[in-house]
Amino acid sequence: MPKDSARRPRAATAVIVLGTCLALLGGIGAWLLLGRESAPPCSDLTENPRVQKSVGEDVRPGMSCQALGEAIVKASAGDDRGHHTLAQAQALKDVLTTLGGQGTGDVTVDPALRRPLAVALSDYAADLHAMLGGITVEDFVTKAAPGEPPWKSDGTYHLTVLTDTLRSVLRAIAQDPDAYATLRLAETRTTGQRLAAVPADAEGYSLSVPPTESARALGVLDGIADAATGGLDADASRAWRTAVVDELLKGRAAGERDLAATWLDGLAGAPEETRHERLRTQGVDMTRLWAEARGMDAQTREGLLAKAERGALAAYREIRP
Repeated sequence: MPKDSARRPRAATAVIVLGTCLALLGGIGAWLLLGRESAPPCSDLTENPRVQKSVGEDVRPGMSCQALGEAIVKASAGDDRGHHTLAQAQALKDVLTTLGGQGTGDVTVDPALRRPLAVALSDYAADLHAMLGGITVEDFVTKAAPGEPPWKSDGTYHLTVLTDTLRSVLRAIAQDPDAYATLRLAETRTTGQRLAAVPADAEGYSLSVPPTESARALGVLDGIADAATGGLDADASRAWRTAVVDELLKGRAAGERDLAATWLDGLAGAPEETRHERLRTQGVDMTRLWAEARGMDAQTREGLLAKAERGALAAYREIRP
């Protein structure tokens, strides 16, 4: 694992006023209620002894899902350096594995838990990047089983779960565009940090893996976005995508001048009707910005761009064949 641990400011979690939602988003408010009648309250997490033990004594049957979400964020959040204790990483792992172990069929996540879970996952942005990218992940594979505890390296405990569990939970979380944007912004910042950390004299594998892994992580999120909107009509799908881009742009921090900020500035400056499509080329575009800033020769740059593009497409097809 790299020694730096990606962090990001907490994404905005304010709920859109109902009247504004109806006026601007039309029928898209259906995501907030989706599964409310067909799924158990709070996705049955409040009834699970493992979650009660790891998240804390505040978790109890009958509590509100909003309170449960707050408890999950509180129990799993690390310190200002992005370091997590064993108990913090275990709490989130137990929540994710419990959700992922619901049985056959799609994972359901109570609408009130989608944004808190996105916030909690974004606190493990470096680990999420590694799981999504799926290249330099030996420890993440061997420690992913539900019974395996989080492991420690470089002063922090790391979160890892089975690939199918992670992707299924992310699909359910992504039904809320604000939650999806929180995850996307975390990955955007982590991608920027990973590329910036590549040594100036890197070559071969050391040079090609960071942009390819980052493009793969973003490609998985592209596939999850399409999966989240697959059952929506055209108007609702368009509204979901608009809401995602709006939240990404709200997440820009004043004064940031890094690679992630440069890409977000380009997104803000693009014609509104093309903004969501720019997400589909994000891995390649960030690789290009990075390569140009480093003054790479054309042959090396084009080779990296081709690898990033192939990686993003392959990852996307793993979610949306």
